[in-house]
Amino acid sequence: MEGTMKSILAKGGSSAMDAGAFSILEQPIPRPGDKDVLVRILAIGMNPVDTKIRKRSEQDKVLGWDAYGIVEETGMAVTGFKEGDRVFYAGSMTRPGCNSEYQVVDHRLAAIAPQNLSPADAVAMPLTAITAWEGLFDRLGFIPNTHANTGKSILIIGAAGGVGSIAIQLAHWAGLTVYATASRPETAQWCTTLGADHVIDHKASLSQELEASGIKTVDAIFCTTQIEMHWNAMAECIGPQGSIVFIDDPASPLDIRIFKQKSVRLSWEFMFCRSLFETDDMAAQGAALARVAGLLDAGILVTTQQRILQGLSPDNIRSMHIYQEKGTMIGKQVLVL
Repeated sequence: MEGTMKSILAKGGSSAMDAGAFSILEQPIPRPGDKDVLVRILAIGMNPVDTKIRKRSEQDKVLGWDAYGIVEETGMAVTGFKEGDRVFYAGSMTRPGCNSEYQVVDHRLAAIAPQNLSPADAVAMPLTAITAWEGLFDRLGFIPNTHANTGKSILIIGAAGGVGSIAIQLAHWAGLTVYATASRPETAQWCTTLGADHVIDHKASLSQELEASGIKTVDAIFCTTQIEMHWNAMAECIGPQGSIVFIDDPASPLDIRIFKQKSVRLSWEFMFCRSLFETDDMAAQGAALARVAGLLDAGILVTTQQRILQGLSPDNIRSMHIYQEKGTMIGKQVLVL
């Protein structure tokens, strides 16, 4: 496909409030490589990674790592997709983001979008769903099937955010007893609605809150935020030979020795790992998204979309960044082109 497209360029190192933080960039529509699909984007999502990269980058970038759109062209080595298919994906940090009218993405990272959801509802899911899926099943080692982990327990810290909102649902579906942290009435209610068995206050003592809920330790912990604040509490709450997965970035070194006596397994979940290093199992992300799409169509999972903007413009992207940085997000915000 020939022609030009509009993208929104984020100024590296800028504040979202800066006058020139976001601008329109006109550039050629990209051509797909052998393993790529060219997607005409209908909706995009917003994640904390967008704000982090904007602030830390020394270069101007097109951001965005949640996309929903229609396949316009396929590469010679692409299987499973054809022109006209509606797809959703999170993509790769090694390529320009999806804050554009068109994007090319490696087909192994994409999946056919859920049929029963609108573009706005579906696009809220890819990055956070993959992160939650990989965290629960690849890193913590739980079995990704209905009720397959009955009798096991998990503590999800920061459960009302984008990743936590899906981790609750997937853990509940997989049979885990879910202890979710929240600190406001509206976030506590959100967690309960999504399937949390117990909601505890992460501004209080987690170990005391957990014990008040009926248990002293859990089999696993999924820490989505404020890793340093909860570091010592996690050592108290995790059971012997338990597992913990982190996605947050600590600002300073942390002492892992506090987990030694319990022989705790510590792991990181970074959703972009497979695409960044082009691992042999890159297609696992597309496969996970396909499973998620099926669960969404079946009504087992529900969208975490909580805010919709209309129109790809610098002002709207700015608004999403400012809203994200408030630190009070419930679920996800999205934009429909």
